[in-house]
Amino acid sequence: MVVSRDKAPTAQETFIQMAQAAGLRGRLLVTIGLLILVRLGIFIPIPGIDREKFAAAIQDNAVFGFLDIFTGGGISTVGIFALGILPYINASIIMQLLTAAIPALEDLQKNEGEAGRRKISAYTRYVALGWAIIQSLGITLGLLRPYATNYGIWFVVETALALTAGSMFVMWVSELITERGIGNGASLLIFVNIVAVLPKTLGNTIDYAQTGGREAVAQVVILLLVFLVMIIGIVFVQEGTRRIPIISARRQVGRKLYRERTSYLPLRLNQGGVMPIIFASAVLILPSSLAGLTRNETGAINPILEAVVRALSPGSPVYVAVYLVLIIFFSYFYASLIANPVDMSQNLKKMGASIPGIRPGKATSAYLEGVLNRLTLLGAIFLGIVATVPTLVEGATGVTTFRGLGATSLLILVGVAIDTAKQIQTYVISQRYEGMVKQ
Repeated sequence: MVVSRDKAPTAQETFIQMAQAAGLRGRLLVTIGLLILVRLGIFIPIPGIDREKFAAAIQDNAVFGFLDIFTGGGISTVGIFALGILPYINASIIMQLLTAAIPALEDLQKNEGEAGRRKISAYTRYVALGWAIIQSLGITLGLLRPYATNYGIWFVVETALALTAGSMFVMWVSELITERGIGNGASLLIFVNIVAVLPKTLGNTIDYAQTGGREAVAQVVILLLVFLVMIIGIVFVQEGTRRIPIISARRQVGRKLYRERTSYLPLRLNQGGVMPIIFASAVLILPSSLAGLTRNETGAINPILEAVVRALSPGSPVYVAVYLVLIIFFSYFYASLIANPVDMSQNLKKMGASIPGIRPGKATSAYLEGVLNRLTLLGAIFLGIVATVPTLVEGATGVTTFRGLGATSLLILVGVAIDTAKQIQTYVISQRYEGMVKQ
């Protein structure tokens, strides 16, 4: 097969390389095997718990419904991998916030190179271990007690130890996939867990369409079309970048003179990815969580808290308005953590590069900050549309079987699929160049 090194690999070339290239094939097999192993661990039960009673109790709980999606049903089945990758993700978010707030950690990440990044990774693992212990004890003491067949101190110790060990094993598997497999391990684990819920969701939707007549079929078709349009929009926005032209100054190395070079600085339209929606969803879930914890023996809760929970019920106008405001706020917050205009301006100055028509230094920082603010606003508006449109369409059509597959799930599925496909293409291109060198 003749290929051009200047062209992106075609689907045919990609599949041939996946089947024939030993290195790429080995990475794919390692990735698939580890993902299957984690999925099997979810169904290994923790002994001494009435699972059916526990699953029925948390079925209508918004908090655990949200978390159960990311664990692929691990929480409702109470398996040894019930926590999954969640403690590691929480630890990563905490370390990102601490790195931006603590100068020592920021210096370690920016100026210490690979050694500094390894230290940050080690700190993240320690935080994940502590977070897993806290979550395991919280679940064991607060949730599983009414459903334990023989509750006691040993039950608490054994269950918390099993949940913590399972979470640490999943974290190790995710790093192993990142190192020896294809794609980002943590993202792929969440991707597989979300995909695992799809058969049940699609089955419920088909049953609804079969039993509801023509009107139900039309409602399901409309909802599916909306999801299709949203997926296409997510692909365009996730790949959307603003290319700012930069010019590198002429320089002389020995006797060789390098002329001015024109390139560009890519700024993503959606800097934060799915994180603003995750943060906003977590904040909106807090009132219902507090309501569940403060409920008395008769089942009553505080009247003010009850009014807040009722106002923030999914689909209500207040819920949509607050959701949009939170998404915009967290989009700016997360963009400020990822892209720093001052650092970008200093890096351009160190490389001897500049933006045409903009003076280096403070003027460049101000210009980049203005561009980033406009891009972040557009990205936040898009995230708000993605987050609210499926909910509004579900409320209008009355089809609630896709409630588990919301905006967060769509963004994760599309984003992880794009990143993994790009990494596979990178390996294919590297194999192509190796073949040309051998020839």
